[in-house]
Amino acid sequence: MKNQPLSGNAMPRFGGIATMMRLPHVASAAGLDVGFIGVPFDIGTSNRSGARFGPRQIRAESSLIRPYNMATGAAPFDALQVADLGDVPINTYSLPKSVDIITAFYQDVLAANCKPLTMGGDHTIALPILRALAAKHGPVALVHVDAHADINEDMFGEKIAHGTPFRRAVEENLLACNKVFQIGLRGTGYASDDFDWPREQGFTIVQAHEVWHQSMAPIMARVRETIGDTPCYISFDIDGIDPAYAGGTGTPEIGGLTVPQALEIIRGCWGLNIVGGDLVEVAPPYDLSGNTSLLAANLLYEMLCVMPGVPRR
Repeated sequence: MKNQPLSGNAMPRFGGIATMMRLPHVASAAGLDVGFIGVPFDIGTSNRSGARFGPRQIRAESSLIRPYNMATGAAPFDALQVADLGDVPINTYSLPKSVDIITAFYQDVLAANCKPLTMGGDHTIALPILRALAAKHGPVALVHVDAHADINEDMFGEKIAHGTPFRRAVEENLLACNKVFQIGLRGTGYASDDFDWPREQGFTIVQAHEVWHQSMAPIMARVRETIGDTPCYISFDIDGIDPAYAGGTGTPEIGGLTVPQALEIIRGCWGLNIVGGDLVEVAPPYDLSGNTSLLAANLLYEMLCVMPGVPRR
C-alpha cells in the first residue's frame, strides 16, 4: 500500500501535523522511492537571512496541494512510495560541519535507493547534496533555475557559501558540464565573468531577458535532447522567479521568470533520469502572504510528478 497525502476531507487543511503534503513522517528512507527532506540552513546567505525557516513554512503551505496533477495527468502517489524524512540536523554554529552532516545524511538516503527532494535552506546546500549524488551516480547533469549563477570564486574569502556551490561542484568533478543548463540568470554583477565563467565550462546559459514573454517549451526540448538519459539533478532557487510572484527570498532580482514559465521548466523535465531535486532560498520572514512558500511547495510537487516511474497523459 503506497502512502497518500492526508485528505482535506479527512482532516481540515489547517489541522494535523505539518509534513510535506501531509504525508507520513518516517525516520528511514528504506522502502521509499522518493523522500522529501528539509535542510533548515541559512549560514551561507550573504544578504537577507531566514531560509532556515523555509522547510517548515513550505510544509505548512503544502497542505493545499492535492495528489492528482490536473494539468499533466500525473498521479505520483499511485506510482511511487513517498514520505517526509524530516530535517537534516545541521550544526547552526558551523557551516563546514553542517556541509559534512548534509552529505552524510544524503548518502544514507541514496544508499536506500531513495531519491531526495529537498526543501531549503540556502543554496549552499546544493554542494553537499551533489557530493552525495556524484558518489553514487558519477558526474550528473543539472537543470539549475536561478537569478544568479552561483559560481563565485569565494565570498568574503570563504570557498563555501550560497554563491559558490557550482564552482566548487565543477572543481570537484560533480557535474557533467556539457549537460548543465542555468536558466533565469539576470541582474547586475561585478564583471562579465559572472556569466562567462560557466559558459567556459560548457554550461548552457539562458538569461531571463532572452525568454521574456516566451514559452519555455523550446528550451526544454533542447534540455531533454542534450541531457538524454544521464542522471540529472534539478536545483531551483526561488529567486529565479520574479519577486512580483516570489518576494520572500534573500536576494531578489527584478525581471525574472514567471510562474507559468517555472511550471513549463519542471514539467519539461519529464522523461529525464531525475535523481533528485531541491527548492531553495525561501525566506518566510519576507513572505508575509505565504505566496512564496506556496509556490515553492507546488514546484516541489511538480518535481515529484516528473520523477522516473510516474506516468502522465
